[in-house]
Amino acid sequence: MLLKTLLAAFIFAAGITAAHAQGTLVGKLTPEEIRLIGERVFENECGAKDGNLVTWNEGEDFLSLGIGHFIWYPAGGDKTFLESFGRFIEYAKADGEKIPLWLDKEPFPPCPWSSRGDFLNAGPDPRLSELKDLLKNTKSVQAEFIAKQLEDSLPLLIESAPEGTRDKITLQFNRVASTFQGICALADYLNFKGLGIARSESYQGKGWGLLQVLEGMRDENEAPDALSEFTRAAKIVLEERVKNSPPGRNEQKWLPGWKKRVNKYLDQL
Repeated sequence: MLLKTLLAAFIFAAGITAAHAQGTLVGKLTPEEIRLIGERVFENECGAKDGNLVTWNEGEDFLSLGIGHFIWYPAGGDKTFLESFGRFIEYAKADGEKIPLWLDKEPFPPCPWSSRGDFLNAGPDPRLSELKDLLKNTKSVQAEFIAKQLEDSLPLLIESAPEGTRDKITLQFNRVASTFQGICALADYLNFKGLGIARSESYQGKGWGLLQVLEGMRDENEAPDALSEFTRAAKIVLEERVKNSPPGRNEQKWLPGWKKRVNKYLDQL
């Protein structure tokens, strides 16, 4: 239902944003640029190691898959964060990729391991081998999927933003997206922390996604370097997320790594 809602919002908002899409390189990326975006995300999520393409991180209740660590929940999981692995599989199928039969089902199946402990103690499993092979062999498709998510994001952001902020969101998005380095930052943060439009992805009513970062950016007169301003605003959003998070999650432990990741947006590609 949520995906249908987002798609409907995209269709509705596409007309709104068409006149504002000038000046951005999103949607005009070359295959080489998409490859570079994929490499940046792969480095940030997996340390550029194939052994990290299938991971169940400590303190999380979902499996992380692929170069973007796409989320996949087990059955009955409390889905705080939006699942993305199923959407990647749909994209890969449409691209002509051969999907293992146990994954190629409607509705898309839940993660077969119920917890991190279950996953780590599962022993040899042909499904895990097939997952690893699929993800190792489709890195370029995963990069295309990540780029497509960014291409589709602006209409969704605008439709979800308060009416009085929509022009600002468009302007700030296009400011950052006016350079390839800025596009890399947008794509990575979107993959990292989401759009920021799902009610479930918030603490105390405050989200931490791309929408919140763009809302927090200062205008060009006050902060002329768009990428530096995006980086500054992202770190503030992440600090607020940790401040508002449930104490039991101990998210403070992740904040230094999150900030380090965001600071890398300013490194030359």
